[in-house]
Amino acid sequence: MKHRIVVLGAGYAGAYAAGNLARRLSPADTEITVVNAEPDFVQRLRLHQLAAGRPIEAPRLADVFAGTAIRLRLARVTAVDPERRTVTVADAEGGGEIGYDTLLHALGSHVADGGVPGAAEHAFEVAGRPSALRLRERLDRLGEGARVLVVGDGLTGIETATEIAECRPGLSVTLVARGELGARLSAGARGHLRRACDRLGVTVLERTCVEAVEAARVLCADGTALASDATVWTAGFAVGPIAAASGLEVTGDGRIVVDRTMRSVSHPEVYAAGDSAYALGDNGRPLPMSCASAGYTGRQATNAIVGRLTGRRIPTTRLEYVGNHISLGRRDGILQTVDDEGQAKPAYVGGRKAARIKAGILAMSLWATSHPTFGLPRRTHRLAAVPHASAERRVAA
Repeated sequence: MKHRIVVLGAGYAGAYAAGNLARRLSPADTEITVVNAEPDFVQRLRLHQLAAGRPIEAPRLADVFAGTAIRLRLARVTAVDPERRTVTVADAEGGGEIGYDTLLHALGSHVADGGVPGAAEHAFEVAGRPSALRLRERLDRLGEGARVLVVGDGLTGIETATEIAECRPGLSVTLVARGELGARLSAGARGHLRRACDRLGVTVLERTCVEAVEAARVLCADGTALASDATVWTAGFAVGPIAAASGLEVTGDGRIVVDRTMRSVSHPEVYAAGDSAYALGDNGRPLPMSCASAGYTGRQATNAIVGRLTGRRIPTTRLEYVGNHISLGRRDGILQTVDDEGQAKPAYVGGRKAARIKAGILAMSLWATSHPTFGLPRRTHRLAAVPHASAERRVAA
């Protein structure tokens, strides 16, 4: 009987990991199923560009997995039962259950409204392709001088505000920052960011706390009411409740607690990667939710699954947080490196050079995800007779 591997989510972590597993494990011994709600690969790092009106490539997952023997199930995951080793899904046919022997949980994250009244009902967001397209449709209907408020001064908020301002110069764009704009950047990078906002005509409101969102305005803690024709919420991200509800050991925010090999500390047949995983980096700090973290954790989970199932040594993938790449429209950007404590280093790269680096990273991420088996050995590995028992003692330190 074949060993059933189920991958939940086909984002940056899940799609690449699934393709790697299919290339490295013998189809005579394994059956790999990917469950994803949408038929296309979503370039989440570029959804702010999609919302602003730029065309963004979205490869079909059926094409991505063509020739790999991966089974693609287009459905929404509603529950995981680790005791019965089943996944419950919902689709157009009514859904059902999918059994597994090994599970890779890579469902990612979604926007978090922080309990702010009206945010879910009245604000737009760019955490998913459908929501980014809804914002794009809204912006298309706005006339000259219409007001767009972007709430949240993290990387997504900064990129969204500057992209909309550059792509749609007729709109009035305001970025609402809870603290100081670019507080986690170096002094030089903060100055570059402010100059970019000035150049693009983005109004920045610092130290402003939003307490409620209404259809045509935003209410702030100091009593200020900000008129808005389109409010974009980017103030934080969170994972879904599925892992916590399943009984897996999770953190307070719902991320799955894993060991150094991305294996659940409570259920050894479950692995996690990307935003779904609470993994400690090589510096001893939790990895941030990011595309880079998805790549590192996805590779480590893949190596661990292959190693344990085949009785081979499990190589250790680096888990590091080296910095942030921020787009400021299409021709400007900031590359900010950080130290081992996660603090910004004094030096940074800005301007067109940073924009080209960011564009290269985006292109490389898309290509690697669209060609998940490229560069891997063609020889597949057969499973060990007792995979878990034979591999545990050979885990790399």
